[in-house]
Amino acid sequence: MKKFNIRKVLDGLTAASSSSSAAAAASLQSGNRENDMIQETLQSEHFQLCKTLRHGFPYQPSSMAFDPVQKILAIGTQSGALRLFGRAGVECYCQHESGSAVIQLEFLVNEGALVSALADDSIHLWNLRQKLPAILHSLKFNRERITFCHLPFQSKWLYVGTERGNIHIVNVESFTLSGYVIMWNKAIELSSKTHPGPVVHISDNPMDEGKLLIGFECGIVVLWDLKSKKADYRYNYDEAIHSVAWHHEGKQFVCSHSDGTLTTWNVRAPAKPAQIITPHGKQPKDGKKPEPCKPILKVEYKTTRAGDPFMILCGGLSYDTVGRRACLTVMHGKSTAVLEMDYPIVDFLTLCETPYPNDFQEPYAVVVLLEKDLVVIDLAQIGYPIFENPYPLSIHESPVTCCEYFADCPAEVIPALYSVGSRQKRQGFSKKEWPVSGGNWGQGTLSFSEVIITGHADGSIKFWDASALMLQVLYKLKTAKVFEKPRGKEEKSSTEIVDEDPFAIQILSWCPESRVLCVAGVSAHVIVYRFSKQEVTTEVVQLLEVRMQCELNEVESPEVGGEQASAVSTPGTSSSPQTSLPQSHPSTSSNNSSDGLRDNVPCLKVRSSPLKQSPGYQVELLIQLVWVSGEPPQQITSLAVNSAYGLVAFGNGNGLAVVDYLQKTLLLNMSIAELYGSTDPHHRQPRSPRKARQPSAGLCDGNEASATPEEKCKSPTSDARDNSFSRSRSSSVTSLDRESREVISSFYFCDSLSKKSETVALPSLWVGTSLGSMLTIALTVPSTPEQRMQQPVGVCFCGSVVRLKGGILRMAQLDASGMLLPHVYEPWYEPNAPEEEKERPRRRRPTSPPSSQENQDCQYAVVCSEKQAKVVALPSQNCIYEHNITEASFVLRADVVTMTTGVGLACFCANGHIMTLSVPSLRPLLDVNYLPLTDMRIARTFCFSNQGQALYLTSPTEIQRITYSQETCDNLQEMLGELFTPVETPEAPNRGFFKGLFGGGAQSLDREDLFGEVAAGKASRSLAQHIPGPGGMEGMKGAASGVVGELARARIALDERGQKLGELEERTAAMMSSADSFSRHAHDIMLKYKDKKWYQL
Repeated sequence: MKKFNIRKVLDGLTAASSSSSAAAAASLQSGNRENDMIQETLQSEHFQLCKTLRHGFPYQPSSMAFDPVQKILAIGTQSGALRLFGRAGVECYCQHESGSAVIQLEFLVNEGALVSALADDSIHLWNLRQKLPAILHSLKFNRERITFCHLPFQSKWLYVGTERGNIHIVNVESFTLSGYVIMWNKAIELSSKTHPGPVVHISDNPMDEGKLLIGFECGIVVLWDLKSKKADYRYNYDEAIHSVAWHHEGKQFVCSHSDGTLTTWNVRAPAKPAQIITPHGKQPKDGKKPEPCKPILKVEYKTTRAGDPFMILCGGLSYDTVGRRACLTVMHGKSTAVLEMDYPIVDFLTLCETPYPNDFQEPYAVVVLLEKDLVVIDLAQIGYPIFENPYPLSIHESPVTCCEYFADCPAEVIPALYSVGSRQKRQGFSKKEWPVSGGNWGQGTLSFSEVIITGHADGSIKFWDASALMLQVLYKLKTAKVFEKPRGKEEKSSTEIVDEDPFAIQILSWCPESRVLCVAGVSAHVIVYRFSKQEVTTEVVQLLEVRMQCELNEVESPEVGGEQASAVSTPGTSSSPQTSLPQSHPSTSSNNSSDGLRDNVPCLKVRSSPLKQSPGYQVELLIQLVWVSGEPPQQITSLAVNSAYGLVAFGNGNGLAVVDYLQKTLLLNMSIAELYGSTDPHHRQPRSPRKARQPSAGLCDGNEASATPEEKCKSPTSDARDNSFSRSRSSSVTSLDRESREVISSFYFCDSLSKKSETVALPSLWVGTSLGSMLTIALTVPSTPEQRMQQPVGVCFCGSVVRLKGGILRMAQLDASGMLLPHVYEPWYEPNAPEEEKERPRRRRPTSPPSSQENQDCQYAVVCSEKQAKVVALPSQNCIYEHNITEASFVLRADVVTMTTGVGLACFCANGHIMTLSVPSLRPLLDVNYLPLTDMRIARTFCFSNQGQALYLTSPTEIQRITYSQETCDNLQEMLGELFTPVETPEAPNRGFFKGLFGGGAQSLDREDLFGEVAAGKASRSLAQHIPGPGGMEGMKGAASGVVGELARARIALDERGQKLGELEERTAAMMSSADSFSRHAHDIMLKYKDKKWYQL
């Protein structure tokens, strides 16, 4: 049982109270002066929060539809999401409020409308003529479950099949039910004693709209005559039906069955199938039935004018093909092609030249929706190549483990990345244009370049161009290439510290101006990359092994809270750099300590063969933390790189290390306790021995639940990675639930006034810890390039600057006018150029290097923690502003961002609030309860960027972009693409002279006469409930020239016509009544005077 030390808690509270009062006093002393000096331009009216776009593959897709005239693809998901795709860059995301799975989608072809059927037995009409589609009508069925829907081309009557076997008919104009119902007991034979099961298929005969083909699950198919309200033919088969497809002439149809067979039926011969085939069944020689196969889930039958028809199906493989991947089978004439897919097939659609079902279909492509991919196959080319997909659907190719967002990048970065990334593209794609080509791009664009970088579980890194509300992959880097890959599980190294994904990326640090990239992986390794346009072969990967250990690492009383520091031996002894050749890496056995524990060995083996590095990012230096006395190295919690100084800093629970990647030397390796020196506010005790841990990566969504206790006690950091809220965070830094360890949580390189006596800004490294301390290290960097490569960088410890509640997440630097000082950097140069051609530009500083007169502050440090933010004046180190961001929750991500009108601090809290504060006064400008944190993925990937942009991974496969800028929100409608474009519907097929003369062409049907209220009556009110959509009025206005407007106007005209007809009927009835009365009176007079003589009158 832990000892509860109330004295320490009271000390902590007293210290907090005294520090806040001191800050308040400092604020009072200098506040007026600061306000006089700094004019803030950011106001609350500059901020508004809204979603912009969702990129990536629709998570858990469940259905798909295609408009063959508009050329728009719709995909529904199991969570009720709707994704619409047009040409590259034209995408749209909508969401059904109920969140139920979308089981079917039906386009009103070329009308700018879409019907969706959900698993909660509701159907919805979407208006696609708006940039942000909205629901116009909904209909919720109360007594029956929806199983299948069918909307004939150019019809306003939707057939809805149910689990009970009945078919209801919905008017898509008014979204009301017709009184016409096809009951299951009338459809099947009276002699049948069993229920036929749910309706699994509905379609009308391509040549006769009055004949409806109904497929029941049990194997019965019925051809229903809509006019006579009876079944013309019934077709029986022993096996359950999964799908039905017509031949375009309407004389034959094909059924797919649960035993892997396809049955072809002649419409007028219901007794037995005209043909039975088992595409993947082995044909026995004795003439018996082939062995049953897996169900054929869907079949499509498409004809061509000039050749054999296509029969396309999914499923139906033999049961002995265990472990074989999902396949799509294309049967064309005598050839059968089996196309293997990477993931299970959800649905597929054949794209045809004509939207008319009664014409030769002329199929040209097949869209295959897989569980994790979208594939389009070219049917017109030999070998059926696939089209190159223009959408950013490969975000999840390997699970995303971290994410960074850079808005307002240098303009030349994107072309440079594109030029090296274009060489990585796969070959062998179809030469034709992508067939989903509908919609138009938006008119407005953002004036700045945007780059998104994603790190993945397999060690890959992807650079994405996110400019102009689009997303396009630029370049892919595989960091695992520098390591030896184990060929099998039995060869897995015993030194690895993660069970899965040992190369997973944990943290990214990128300098866009110099193009230097630094990444930290879960196996306690750091890799520094330089960008080059030339290919090189690296014989030996430059390696630096770092031994980070600790003797004093537990804060004396856990009640004080926080995560602890570690003490390693002083730099220059056991921390000395080991620049060993990969070939001479000692084996695990030769590096065991005297008691048999692993010691001085890294977690991963470095590649021993030469490494060919293509143009793009090339390895400059690999840094690996090594095992210490049988304990694995702790995972890295913070990382920063600076090209102007040529340094990379990283930290974990054992302390921090600074590496000179130009000289390939270890500059600094020390514990947090040593960093504090004599000013250490914590009483530390020797660490207790612990068993070596064997954690899993814990970065991927599938591994989150399997994190070990050791993982779960790591500090939250500014990047909100996998370990970010494994412990209770309900109270402040003095929480009793927190681990008694201090961890390095953030870094910031800058030219600053680190000491109170300084008057000139010098290179510095700011260090933030999980216990809320900000410390500074002054650096002496040689001034010329020659000296920089020969002389060591000097280090001076300046101690603690300020303390906050909660772990430090972000630090930034302002100049005297309150503007954000840009980070110092060295402009990019070609690292592989010959020495005589290499002109290394001098490093750039902020435009006006700050200098200070005595007793005058000219810089400000903005420091944000999990609980509060402070602004500290430099060099005096007075806290001039302080703001408590949250008490009940904690900040997951914070960034100091540049807006068009000024600088602000943006925060995302675990309770879902997104906040912005002015800088430097820390006035609250925006506070929106946007996103309740329901998933670790959001915490790990949420990031802010400049110009009011932010993003996070909303699902394992999708990136959601949002904006908190009022300017972007105002221009969003203009920037979004349009899904619907006015297109002429193709002409109907010509019936031909003889068909017109003798009949035999397509027979039309006036469905209004059959299904309208006059003929069919009203449906039962209890059967379904009509719900007006939230976008009803806006939709009507937005679609004034579109289908909904046309339908509305037609309906009004019909109402007016009905009213006039009613008035005419009333007048006619009055005239008939008057005529009848006159006739009676005339008859009476005739009878009265019938027998009288003329003289008797």
